[in-house]
Amino acid sequence: MPPVLVTGATGRIGRGVIDQLVGAGVPVRALTRRAEAAATLPAGVEVVTGDLTVPASLDEALRGTSAVFLLWTVPPATAAAVVDRLAAHTRRVVFLSSPHRTPHPFFQQPNPMAVLHAEIERLIAATGLESTIVRPGMFASNASVWWAPAIRAGDVVRWPYGAAETAPVDDRDIAAVAARTLYQDGHAGRDYVLTGPESLRQAAQVDIIGNVLGRPIRFKELSPDEFRSETEGKAPRPAVDMLLTAWGATMGRPAFITSAVSDILGVPPRSFPRWVADHAGAFERDPITST
Repeated sequence: MPPVLVTGATGRIGRGVIDQLVGAGVPVRALTRRAEAAATLPAGVEVVTGDLTVPASLDEALRGTSAVFLLWTVPPATAAAVVDRLAAHTRRVVFLSSPHRTPHPFFQQPNPMAVLHAEIERLIAATGLESTIVRPGMFASNASVWWAPAIRAGDVVRWPYGAAETAPVDDRDIAAVAARTLYQDGHAGRDYVLTGPESLRQAAQVDIIGNVLGRPIRFKELSPDEFRSETEGKAPRPAVDMLLTAWGATMGRPAFITSAVSDILGVPPRSFPRWVADHAGAFERDPITST
C-alpha cells in the first residue's frame, strides 16, 4: 500500500492523524521541517524533511504517495506552487480548512485565515485532485490556551461575551475524521463541518472546568474594550478583533452543530466535559501560586 503523507506532523492534529493511520495499519510518511522534531513519532513512520514555504523541497516527500493530509500553517505565498506539486505526485488530498461557508454568524465574520482557506480550496479544485475538505469549528483545546493560565493562577477567568455559545470539538475527533477520510472510500468530493455535540455558553464552559477540577471558577465579564486592553501585547490585535466580532455576532443564538463526527466515525463526538477531564492537568494550580 502506498504511504499517506501527513503535513504538520508534529502538531496536535497532524500527530493525531498519524496515530490514527498507524492504528489502522496505513503506511505513513511524516513531513517535518526538522527531523529531530519527529523523534517521538510512532515506530515505522517514515520521516521526510521538507517545508511548505519551499515547494521544491516537497518532491521527495510526495513521491509515491496515495494521499496527502494538508494542514497549512505558513504564509500564503507558496500555496499555488505547493498545490501544483500535490497534483503532480498524488491523487487525493484531505485539507484541514475552516467552516467559512457555514451560514451561521459566528463563521461569517471577516477572517484572514478563512480567506486563505478559501483560496487553497479553489487551487485544489482547479487541479482536479480528489479532495475532501474537513472544517472543524471551535477547538476544545482553545480552552487550555485562553483560560488555563488564569485558572492555574487563581479562581477567576476574565473574558468577554460569557453568553456567546460555541460547540467545542475535540482535537482527537478532528484527527480521527481526517484519518478516516484519507484511507476509507466514499469521501472524495465531500465537505465536512465538524463540531462538538452541544452548544455551550463560554461561561458554562468555564463552570465545567471548575466542576472537573472540584473547585469553583468565577467568570468575570469584560467589555470588548477591556478585553482589548488586557490582551494588548499578548495576542495579535487582528485576531482579538476577529474573535470579538464573531462572539458578538452569535449572541442570542445557539452554536451551529453537525452530526459529521458520528456519521463518519460511528460513535458520538467527545463532549467538552470529557475533553476537560482528559486534560485536567493543563488547568491544575501552579505550585507557587497555590501556596
